[in-house]
Amino acid sequence: MNEDIQFIIDGTKEAMTNAIKHLEKQLKNIRAGKASPAMLGSVMVDYYGSQTPLSQVANVNTPDGRTITVQPWEKNMLQEIERGIAYANLGFNPMNNGETIIINVPPLTEERRRNLAKQAKSEAEDAKVGIRNARKEANNDLKKIDGISEDLQKNAEQDVQGLTDEYIKKVDEIFTVKEKEIMTV
Repeated sequence: MNEDIQFIIDGTKEAMTNAIKHLEKQLKNIRAGKASPAMLGSVMVDYYGSQTPLSQVANVNTPDGRTITVQPWEKNMLQEIERGIAYANLGFNPMNNGETIIINVPPLTEERRRNLAKQAKSEAEDAKVGIRNARKEANNDLKKIDGISEDLQKNAEQDVQGLTDEYIKKVDEIFTVKEKEIMTV
């Protein structure tokens, strides 16, 4: 196989893998009822004038399935962490006991579960769009290669389509698992 074609296919595979990784990261932020430190993954805290991820200024734990505790490394950060959690708009009500911040994770209502499932489906669709865009880019790049036969180009396009089908199937599998996790009471 022409090395230009192999380069394009490798780049396409990398772009599709990145779409899957992004989907998995986004789905971690969609909570499924059980408390998890990942729920606070998007929280940023004002740490001496710069926005810093919560995980870099505090220890985040889940002592049980309904509670998240945030233990700051510096006591004077308690208010900033509380503000960061409120600003992240995650629907949590943090309680500050002077030492740690305790967040009770409320059980999800049926309506909230459906909304989270829709949000997960939207993330899955975004990943599919990313995969299809990678396919389109690859096919356009294949057409630009000088001096390759039509057969070689067609075979390469079929390879790219095979990759596309494989990665879209992965997205569907990841979404199905997440949807089941969200809808399970």
